[in-house]
Amino acid sequence: MTENKIKLAAIVGPTAGGKSALALEIAGRLPVEIICMDSMQVYRHMDIGTAKPTPQEQKLCPHHMLDVVEPSENYSVAAWKEAAEAKVSEVRMRGRIPLLVGGTGLYLSALTLPMTLGETSHDEKLREALLAEASTEAGRLSLHKRLAEIDSISAAKFHPNDFRRVIRALEVYIVTGKPVSAQAALPENSKYDALILGVSRKREKLYERINQRVDGMMKDGLLGEVEGLVRRGISPECTSMQGLGYKELYPVVTKGLPLADAVYSVKLGTRRYAKRQMTWFRRDGRVSWLDEKDGFSCEDKLRHFFGL
Repeated sequence: MTENKIKLAAIVGPTAGGKSALALEIAGRLPVEIICMDSMQVYRHMDIGTAKPTPQEQKLCPHHMLDVVEPSENYSVAAWKEAAEAKVSEVRMRGRIPLLVGGTGLYLSALTLPMTLGETSHDEKLREALLAEASTEAGRLSLHKRLAEIDSISAAKFHPNDFRRVIRALEVYIVTGKPVSAQAALPENSKYDALILGVSRKREKLYERINQRVDGMMKDGLLGEVEGLVRRGISPECTSMQGLGYKELYPVVTKGLPLADAVYSVKLGTRRYAKRQMTWFRRDGRVSWLDEKDGFSCEDKLRHFFGL
């Protein structure tokens, strides 16, 4: 039964796929408020590399869950879920459509499927030991390999450098004896009735868009943005600095490594990330994939779902 559930919509898909542009197009015709579903856009002072909506775009439609914390702070999935739940309720109370937009699949699952990732109790000694192991690249690879052995689904979602989530998944397994991927409830048990729309492009076209986006970020001043973060004293170990574009350019700024090599790494890493995103969303049977041939038209779907 969905009568008493809270209705929301989401636009998901790989980075550079066109999610934000589609959301703004929809906002021009429907009473939409966008709830950004991006694990990097929550950080302040990180605008270019996160492809954060510009001030002009934000004026076209209310945006939520941007610039939530400082880059030096850790931001958990549980914290995002709690804040996003409040925003969804506020938007619905205003009689408007809460539209989640982004490519962080874990955020979508945390909100629309009850999960225990952020609720399982912590084991501080265990975490300290795992963090110590993650202090080196070899250690991070070892931790990721260990996670793959006990929870291959979660390991496929997390890059080895995303060591905080890898560690949390290991901690959950060790504490509960169950992998994180097995602890999500069924959609029927969610308090939300979600219309999830997927935006996807052919691989060659998507990779071309990714390359163009990275080039555009460099022209817009991504290197300067990273320099600003370095001046603020943001450590390369911070979760924020594990983001694509930031971790590659950090050594360019601090050690003078070749810029061209770093830009190439950003493009390659972004393509790999897009592939992982598609793997995640393709596994989610709730996603209704939009047709690129008709311009990802979805207004009718939204009107019908929300009874407009």
